Parts: sequence; C-alpha cells; structure tokens
Amino acid sequence: MAKIKTSKQFSDLKFRPCRDFIPFFFIAILLLLAGCAIKVEKPTPIPPAPPVLLELISEEYLPFFDDDLDQASLELAVERSLQYYDRKTNSLYRYGNEQYTSLELKESLLSFLDIVRSPGAYEHKRQKIRDTFDVYRAVGFDNNEPVIITGYYEPILEGSLERTERYRYPIYRTPDDTVVVKLGKFSKKYGNDRIVGRLQNGEVIPHYTRAEIDGTDVLKDRSLEIVWVDDPVALFSLHTQGSGKIRLPDGGIIQVGYAQSNGHPFRSVARFLLSQGRISKGELSHRSVKRYLSEQHPDELSEILNHNESYIFFRILENGPLGGLGFPLTAGRTIAADPKVFPRGALAFIRSRKPLLNNGNIVEWQSFSRFVLFQDTGGIITGPKSLDLYCGTGNDAEVLAGSLKEKSELYFLVKKRDNVQ
Repeated sequence: MAKIKTSKQFSDLKFRPCRDFIPFFFIAILLLLAGCAIKVEKPTPIPPAPPVLLELISEEYLPFFDDDLDQASLELAVERSLQYYDRKTNSLYRYGNEQYTSLELKESLLSFLDIVRSPGAYEHKRQKIRDTFDVYRAVGFDNNEPVIITGYYEPILEGSLERTERYRYPIYRTPDDTVVVKLGKFSKKYGNDRIVGRLQNGEVIPHYTRAEIDGTDVLKDRSLEIVWVDDPVALFSLHTQGSGKIRLPDGGIIQVGYAQSNGHPFRSVARFLLSQGRISKGELSHRSVKRYLSEQHPDELSEILNHNESYIFFRILENGPLGGLGFPLTAGRTIAADPKVFPRGALAFIRSRKPLLNNGNIVEWQSFSRFVLFQDTGGIITGPKSLDLYCGTGNDAEVLAGSLKEKSELYFLVKKRDNVQ
C-alpha cells in the first residue's frame, strides 16, 4: 500500500509533474468500473415479434362464390359466432399486424348478414362484400405454403343402456379422480399449458392409458358407463371425432360429446400402420384403415389401437355436437383451427377441392369455395397450415371427411375500420 503524503508534500504537488498521481488515479477508476460491472444487470432482451400469419391482401381477384350449400346454414353459423362474441366483450383478436375487438368482429358479422340477406343479384352482394371488408390471407410459417384442409364428422353407433354380449364396449364419463392442473396459475411463463392426470393419495399422477382402460378394465365397476356399443373400431372413431350419436335398440338416440381427455398425447393409428409397413402410402385413408382393422386384421386390433394412448371421456348432450366455442357445429360451415394462430369465431372464406359422392362412392373431384366460420378446435389441428371442416353426420359425412386432405386457400374477412360504426 502506498505511503500517505503529508500536507506539505501535497502542497508541493502543484509545483511538480503529476506522473506519480496518474497510476493511482487509473487504478481507482478501474476498480470503480469493475465494481459497477458487477452490479449492472444485462438489459432484458426484446422478445421477437410474432410471425405474421394473416396477410392483408387486395380482395379484388377473389370470386367470393359460395358453392351449393344453402344460405340458411350460413346464417345459422354466423348467428352462433355472434352469440360467442356476446360473451367475449373485452377480448382482442389478431389479424396480421392489427388487433380487433370482439365488438368490431361482431359488427363485421352483422354487416355480412345484412349483405347476405339483402335483395338483389348475387354479383351485387359480392361487390358489396369487397367494398365492406378487408381480407387477410393465411400465409403459414414457411414461405406461403398452402393450408391443408381435412375433414371430421359425427359418427352414428349402435348401442344399449345395458351391457350385453353384443353391446360390451363402454363409453365412459370423466372419472371423479381426474385432475386438470393449469400451469399458468403457478407461473406466467407456462401460459395456457396444462396437465391432465388423476389424484392418488394426494398426489397428481399420470392418468390411465388406453391400454389400461380398455385392456385391463381399470374403470370397471365405478358406475362411469354412459352406454355400451357393439363396434370397437366405431368407438375408436368416436374418440377421434369427439362427438357422436348412439342409436338404441328401441330407436332412441343418445348424443354424446367430448368432456375430457386422459392427458396422454394423440398418436395417429394410420401413420403407425404406415411406419410398420402394414399399409402402403396409397392406402393411407380413413376407409382403408377402417377396413384393415375391422375386416382384414381384427386380431391386431388391441395392439394397434393402444398405440394411441390418448383416451376421451364423454358427456350426454341435449343439443350438439358442440364445438370449441360452446355452441353446436354447423355442417359444411364450421371449421376447426388453431386458436393460437387464427381468431376464434371469425368469418372466413376457403377455396379447395372436394369429392363428389354417389351412394357413398367418390365419383370425381371438383373445386369448391364457400364462407365458413372458425368455431371449433382440435388436439391435432395445430399451426397455421391445418384446417378441419365439419362435414356433418352419418355415412356420407364419414366418406367426405375421410377423403379430405387437400391444399387450400384460407382467407379471413373483417369489416374495414372506416366502415365500423
């Protein structure tokens, strides 16, 4: 340590060069800066802007032609989205770089209804839509790749309220020990993530898998059965579709819908068969998989179905099937998409291809376009390039839904702000 100078020595400094003082001065500065460096926190990085998944475009080239569906179905679907926005009075919805309120989206649907219901030629209505609405095109993550449209439907199963030799495959309601943990309540970093499990001795553990439920009857004798059905493959389709009708021996109908899942991930049975070389890529269709399971290889049924550990629990519906908005679906008008990507309840327009059916057989494929409403979600419908069209109930709907896997164009319409009252 340097010796401290006397007062006289300090007074003499003004007559001498300050080179003796310079090293001490710089050392002090360096120590000060080092101490500051330890205390200064790095600035929080600015999170990247979310990708633009809807792009504002010029709508002049869009035909806005609605194919052979009746106007009543369109009006019904719009009315159901209006009911949804009535419940979401303070919600915001993103269109590209813009955000719209639920009130603005409600005004958009009301204006659209006025145009659709107005008298006059259809070409006049189409021009009015062009003048009134901004159009956003779904662009996806990767260089404007197309949206892939698939289909889903409501199956009709044969069943009984009592277990018999024929009707021996149960449809279960949600077990009482099922627990849903919303992780966002523990930390904001988890957002809307959640865990579904079951409670055992005060601890949340993984729920039973499909193999445990169907293979070991682990839920038996707990009074959880809603109804029994006669076809395990049809029951598996019910789990995949999320809702369906059960026709009883006396002709009565029970409608069931999704209540909860067991929290295990969905795994595609079709892709499993393809990876195992049991079917070829050309056979990768709903019909082919169903035929493989029911007719060709029923002895492999348990092994194949248990590959999908996800299991669905149901509830009885008075009016359905219900979509993710809590309202009944509209055949041909309701689409399921990812709510993290697209605005719920919104008016949309699709262009794609569909099969033309004759007695359950595909005769040809034809182009189609129509107005639809985003009113449902699905566990496997994620990201900006997945779209599911609700095709209705019964055999024709099953063939249509099982055949759809087409490149499509998807557009969302919202009323221009200059026109919002």
